[in-house]
Amino acid sequence: MGATATLDDRMIEQLVQQIEARFAELGRQMVDPEVIGDRRRYADVGREYRRLEPAAKLAEDWRRAADDAEGARELLAEDGDDPELRDLLRTSEERLEALNEEIRLAMVEPDPNDDKNVIVEVQGGAGGEEAGLWAGDLYRMLTRYAERRGLSVEPLEIGDGKYTFAVKGDGAYSIFKFEGGTHRVQRVPETESQGRIHTSTATVAVLPEAEDVDVHIDPNDLQVDVYRSSGPGGQSVNTTDSAVRITHKPSGIVVSMQDEKSQLQNREKAMRVLRARLYERALAEQQAAAAADRRSQVGTGDRAEKIRTYNYGERRVTDHRVKLTAHNLDQVLEGELDEFTGALQDDEKRRGLEAQAATAE
Repeated sequence: MGATATLDDRMIEQLVQQIEARFAELGRQMVDPEVIGDRRRYADVGREYRRLEPAAKLAEDWRRAADDAEGARELLAEDGDDPELRDLLRTSEERLEALNEEIRLAMVEPDPNDDKNVIVEVQGGAGGEEAGLWAGDLYRMLTRYAERRGLSVEPLEIGDGKYTFAVKGDGAYSIFKFEGGTHRVQRVPETESQGRIHTSTATVAVLPEAEDVDVHIDPNDLQVDVYRSSGPGGQSVNTTDSAVRITHKPSGIVVSMQDEKSQLQNREKAMRVLRARLYERALAEQQAAAAADRRSQVGTGDRAEKIRTYNYGERRVTDHRVKLTAHNLDQVLEGELDEFTGALQDDEKRRGLEAQAATAE
């Protein structure tokens, strides 16, 4: 950078240097036999390398634009005004300005849970029977979205207007965390003979799936009850006591599972959901104001608490957090949510950048 570099320019140059140095170091570690021999360490290095790769590419572009701008300034100082050099200087400085913002955003500290698998719970809120039907539509939309993003879906418990399922794959939480909250629908229900538009809601909770190492559960804190699975109308669908209800006594959290024929499988699924809820509760206690708090995500299911509205009459979808409206309701319901996820991810990065700047002041 030249003598006219501002404090902001120098800060960006230092950031670029840090990115270059760290990326080069990670590259060396990726081929280090000692690192390769340690599976866990190699996986961690690979994950960080992939995370830093976009920023390293931006740093490379920044370095090229900075060199172009510096070269143009020196030639203009030596040879006097030249239209082509003046144009190169202008375009290089514009590119640098754009890259400054992109590099800052790329270096915002990611959510440590972003790479985790998730457990999603969808259930009807306000609106009676129609809310239950809407919960089913949301379940279908979210599972379609997961499949479109190359993630796998594992149903955990489906029935009685509640849908609990796991989404697995790289970055599952980074994509699905934005779906947590109250989803409001405005439409004429199939059950409505008068053709009147009803407003109903369903709630979605998105929980990062916890590993055993994330949450310690004392077996003495658990009350495990087994009972006979029941189907619609209460009829027995299994002649053995395969359904499982686990109560975590310190927190009062209760998880029931009955979809599997094996008591062991139902218990395993119930423990996964319990671990996820306890992990998310611990996160919420650490960051009381963060969106990880399940109660703030889900709210009460009241019509006034909403993150997104789906209006069937006007075929539009509005996300109230980023004030984004799209007129492609049919595609959204088929799982085409990328536009909303992208806008919400950008908004999260910008808020992270603002928080970093506030901390630095």
